[in-house]
Amino acid sequence: MNAPIIFVSGSKGGVGKSITSMAVLDYLATNHKFLKFVEADTTNPDVWKSYGKVIESEGVDLDDVEGWIHLVNVCDTHPFKAIVVNTPARNNNGVRDHGAILLNALAELGRPLITLWIINRQRDSVDLLKEYMELMPGGVIHVVRNGYFGEERKFELFEKSPVRDAVLQQSGKSLFLPDLADRVTDELYSKRITLGEAAQQLKLGDRTELQRWRSAVGEMLMSIGL
Repeated sequence: MNAPIIFVSGSKGGVGKSITSMAVLDYLATNHKFLKFVEADTTNPDVWKSYGKVIESEGVDLDDVEGWIHLVNVCDTHPFKAIVVNTPARNNNGVRDHGAILLNALAELGRPLITLWIINRQRDSVDLLKEYMELMPGGVIHVVRNGYFGEERKFELFEKSPVRDAVLQQSGKSLFLPDLADRVTDELYSKRITLGEAAQQLKLGDRTELQRWRSAVGEMLMSIGL
């Protein structure tokens, strides 16, 4: 198999897609993986503003059929680079209309499709995940419970849902993204810097908190084979 296509999704705003995409890019780059970043959040391209200058990147519009065609061509052109896609809040709409273009190309691309589905503790996160699983049956979906919204035990709604059972039955995992102190995330977004740059530039206490978080995220991503 060639390198994976990694969708970071959730199909709603505010669940933590941007910080998760940054974490994935940081982890892969730190481990010397070849990668390319695709920014599909055309409304709030926060990840591109931080990583576009240090990682090979480009934007696509996944609301439009042309964007999906271009994404497949990017994947075909760079078979040995992991493709990390930061999706827009409304992504299920584009998946419903055009996702088959990517699904139908997966076999010829020879790439696994991995989705990191970010959730908060609200029911619509689970409902949107169920819809996405029906729309994109061709890959593995791992659910990322964002610790910004509380401890693991507080994600009771998802953990007791049939959707969780379906995820596990399809080789997916239920993951937990630890919370990162607000003062550190504020620095990341206000200065438009990468996690690696922040590890060099922030004050000692902030760098120590960031390193704790990066290590925990690394363990999480290692557990799914990235």
